[in-house]
Amino acid sequence: MKLLMFEHCSLCFRVRMVAALKGLHLAEEVVEDDDSAAMTALVGRRVIPILVLDDGTPMLESWDMVALIDAIGAPILTGPERPEITALADRMLAITPNLTMPRYPLLPLPEFRTVAARDHFLTRKASAYPDMTGLRARTREFLAELAPVLDELDAEIAGPEAINGTLSRDDVRILPLLRSAAVVDGLTLPPRVGAYFQAMMARTGFRPLPTV
Repeated sequence: MKLLMFEHCSLCFRVRMVAALKGLHLAEEVVEDDDSAAMTALVGRRVIPILVLDDGTPMLESWDMVALIDAIGAPILTGPERPEITALADRMLAITPNLTMPRYPLLPLPEFRTVAARDHFLTRKASAYPDMTGLRARTREFLAELAPVLDELDAEIAGPEAINGTLSRDDVRILPLLRSAAVVDGLTLPPRVGAYFQAMMARTGFRPLPTV
């Protein structure tokens, strides 16, 4: 199987982490941000991630990809899901893009390997984030909004090996968001959140993104 992806994409990381946790090889193909043709050639529109199955069939929707990969052999996402974790993930998603979106194009990521690709990202995001520099200037404000959410998450973590004690979709829900948020230089994770993030990233074998 092959995954068309962006390195910074949290939905892509959902799929990557499940494959890694199961020890399954997943060919990863990073698409440059301005290479819409690579996506439309497969599924008729611009979208990421795209999982290409061994028979050439493309699949969309990250949760469907997670389910398919987890069903290969013995499932590992066998633990419970809790609405509290979903609610915390939603609250994180309401804040973190203001921190991450203006930072992604500053990072040495393969999807931005050319000036054209980086500029394409900035143009695509201009309507939702018209003032990237202004958002970076408000970093302390956004971190202050995020801190109590992370504190609540800290209280919900059962242990560093799994949020709910046994690996579940909640781990696939939260770890990619923490990986994204960790690009912010100066972000401080509460103790249990920090231990969980370090343990899970080590377990998947992936390095955190650079910070800026």
